[in-house]
Amino acid sequence: MTMTTENPNQTVVSHFFLEGLRYTAKHSSLFFLLFLLIYSITVAGNLLILLTVGSDSHLSLPMYHFLGHLSFLDACLSTVTVPKVMAGLLTLDGKVISFEGCAVQLYCFHFLASTECFLYTVMAYDRYLAICQPLHYPVAMNRRMCAEMAGITWAIGATHAAIHTSLTFRLLYCGPCHIAYFFCDIPPVLKLACTDTTINELVMLASIGIVAAGCLILIVISYIFIVAAVLRIRTAQGRQRAFSPCTAQLTGVLLYYVPPVCIYLQPRSSEAGAGAPAVFYTIVTPMLNPFIYTLRNKEVKHALQRLLCSSFRESTAGSPPP
Repeated sequence: MTMTTENPNQTVVSHFFLEGLRYTAKHSSLFFLLFLLIYSITVAGNLLILLTVGSDSHLSLPMYHFLGHLSFLDACLSTVTVPKVMAGLLTLDGKVISFEGCAVQLYCFHFLASTECFLYTVMAYDRYLAICQPLHYPVAMNRRMCAEMAGITWAIGATHAAIHTSLTFRLLYCGPCHIAYFFCDIPPVLKLACTDTTINELVMLASIGIVAAGCLILIVISYIFIVAAVLRIRTAQGRQRAFSPCTAQLTGVLLYYVPPVCIYLQPRSSEAGAGAPAVFYTIVTPMLNPFIYTLRNKEVKHALQRLLCSSFRESTAGSPPP
């Protein structure tokens, strides 16, 4: 592995080697095809949802505006990790990542992941206003407010990621350079530092713990009020119609929040096998979200059907007759 000499007694790592996911090396071709399929479904599904939300006038509610942001985040989050995993399955050189590339990957991952964390909170608050304060909802969630709230989530996510990236890569890394993980994340990278990482770990646990726990608490509180409001609806059909969009969000929240708890609360236990929980919220959840939000939402489903039918009619109308 390439290293650059800083002084006679110390070397600085210029590249890292990603060991990847355990048990994938023996059947690398099979796993490559599997990840290629997952990545293709993820990107196509989320971009299709994004296109549907952006082009259909029936989906003008704020919840669909935030769903578009979520789809874009999921497509990008998967792009940050999956292509590098696939490259590592093809060749050993594909597992090599430069020091700067590792920093960029770590920043992009935490930028997108933390932004998505805040976005789930905003989406829960949106549902709270829509169900618990329906008369106040059109004023509280106007177009300008939706844009501002979405912008704030992106800005906080960018700041949060910048803090952790700068703290992680200000440390000295002088070898070993093998990251026991499938992408550059804080816990496995910190294990390779040649200096004391206690402060980094405390900041990571405090910051990520406070952010994740705070967002989750706000989401839980929102849904407690939502459930109470839904139970006061007299008809079963009305209760189902009111709570149907919420079930999709709750499913996405559970799939997104549970795995990181297993990772970031035990930073010193990060090994190649510990990548399994991260697979769910970095690879599997972004693939499932388009299905979760379309299968549980009739409006999105109908809008998607209209988009596909319109595209089919345009393609057939433009094709020459046989």
